[in-house]
Amino acid sequence: MTPELWSVVALSLRVSLVAMVITLPLAVAVGYALARFQFRGWHLVNGLAHLPLVLPPVVTGYILLILFGRNGALGAWLFDTFGIVLAFRWTGAALAAGVMAFPLMVRAIRLAVDAVDPKLEEAAATLGASRLRIFVTITLPLIVPGVLAAAVLGFAKAIGEFGATITFVAAIPGETLTIPSAIYAELQIPGDSPAVITLVGLSVALAFGALVVSEALARRVRRGQQ
Repeated sequence: MTPELWSVVALSLRVSLVAMVITLPLAVAVGYALARFQFRGWHLVNGLAHLPLVLPPVVTGYILLILFGRNGALGAWLFDTFGIVLAFRWTGAALAAGVMAFPLMVRAIRLAVDAVDPKLEEAAATLGASRLRIFVTITLPLIVPGVLAAAVLGFAKAIGEFGATITFVAAIPGETLTIPSAIYAELQIPGDSPAVITLVGLSVALAFGALVVSEALARRVRRGQQ
């Protein structure tokens, strides 16, 4: 492992962790709302939440570039108001990775909420508990395994994200060059590259490790709930 490869791995981990941490609370809120409420615009919210799952990643990246680019509607506002620039920055890579991971996280959380018996929440409501208290004290503890699964899925998806990321933030060494981007760049060089094998192996190890950790945490939580 050369210093350059370590830099790529460190950046990928940082991007994926930030993407997961920022996206998870929104995914919990949207997944819970879709599972428990029927409201005007439900189908629109559901469609928008899952849209990155069916759109070509390059299209998602292009939309992000239009919206959050330096001259985009939201990008210009963020820069003028807070001095924040997302396009061609590692923070933009985290945004793109989070957007691509969001549908998987929402789906996992929605399935977890669907598995909770609504009668438990209804019983608490009859005792005068507010909807927020019911969620915090009853629903959330019961869906912890689903939340953990969503977090790990989001992290694994983010660490492997390529299309939207390279479209929105390119592949700038030390700034936005993540593992998938580095693999693609190395593959453009004629001949065999040891770096490709190393990065591919790391990708597989990180993804497999995330799944193992997710299952271990879920089992531990289930044992604690019994």
